[in-house]
Amino acid sequence: MKKNMQLGRAAGLAALLFMNALAAAGNADYAREKKWADEVVPGLVVGDPVYLQTPRGHHKFLTLFTPADTGKAAIVVHGLGIHPDWGMVGTLRTELADRGFTTLSIQMPILAADAKGEDYPPTFPEAAERIAEAVAFLKAKGYKQIAIVSHSMGSRMSREYMSGKPDPAVKSWASLGISVGDYTSLKLPVLDLYGDNDLPPVLANAGKRKQSLAVKGSKQVMIARADHFFTGREAEMVAAVADFLNATLK
Repeated sequence: MKKNMQLGRAAGLAALLFMNALAAAGNADYAREKKWADEVVPGLVVGDPVYLQTPRGHHKFLTLFTPADTGKAAIVVHGLGIHPDWGMVGTLRTELADRGFTTLSIQMPILAADAKGEDYPPTFPEAAERIAEAVAFLKAKGYKQIAIVSHSMGSRMSREYMSGKPDPAVKSWASLGISVGDYTSLKLPVLDLYGDNDLPPVLANAGKRKQSLAVKGSKQVMIARADHFFTGREAEMVAAVADFLNATLK
């Protein structure tokens, strides 16, 4: 019995060390994801929890599904280190549903709490897989007009998906607060939305992003007196996104 207990502790320690090593190598911190899910799901008021599974490692990740009474849907992609009902992300997923867009807010790969933005690119392939799984889920529900609505690091992750071979059902992308890159290679309408008190990299790259908006229906919108999280300007944020989705999802 004692020997079995020691073996069990050793196996548990080995598993913990293995998970820590994965996180250090830039792989998603699945234990931290579970903690978020354990906090979010019991207090959920709007929408239903749905777990989807990625091909990579067969990992199940949390999504929050809020159906509306139209055939239009939006996949909501949060930023660095948070969860699919956090702050402005929760506002987007619930208020867009109130405006007639089914929303699926998805848990993206996260790292340890002290990880920096520059640590995240190794997670982008898995992030793109999660978006693809979200698209497949909505298509299976009958949705043929789908948009991506993403913020900050989530926009960088969404760009990884968009730069590959996005599903034809994905008709447009609302990109909020993205700090790097442009939209040159994309073949669908893009909304580039940011605040005039946004983070310095977002502001510094705004001109380059605007010049790369070549597809008809694309536009750049700056919300006055808004910071990176649109604090106190959530209504303007939701209105700008909803107007764009109404124009690009038919």
